[in-house]
Amino acid sequence: MTNIVVGIDGSEHSKRALRWAGRFLAVTGGRIDAVIAWHPPVSFGWSYVPGDWNPEKDAEKVLARTVDEVFDGNPPVGTRLIVREGNPAKVLLDESRDADLLVVGSRGHGGFAGLLLGSVSAHCAEHATLPVLVVHGNKEIP
Repeated sequence: MTNIVVGIDGSEHSKRALRWAGRFLAVTGGRIDAVIAWHPPVSFGWSYVPGDWNPEKDAEKVLARTVDEVFDGNPPVGTRLIVREGNPAKVLLDESRDADLLVVGSRGHGGFAGLLLGSVSAHCAEHATLPVLVVHGNKEIP
């Protein structure tokens, strides 16, 4: 049984990564951990979140909406939705410690792209202790 961690940010690239993981598990069996990370914007060394904005709740919504869209409301059995505060690359590496594969999109241009610093996929590929698949391109996976 395969455990795949997929990095999600709501972008088309992360949707393709999730779609790839779903198709792979349809053949091999296993579980998907769909992971989104968030952290408050930082300006001049200070972290600030406006009083009525809840970035964790927004991240939960993006994650749920993405999984629902990719799997037409029927995610693979055992799919877990994981929302964590922190640097996206570090969160993905932490969450994938016991996984068999980490899948990420090649770019993050979703609603949380502004909160991501640096290339998450490059950092994960360089520092992971497990295989990392970076899903590239603009074509849909057959």
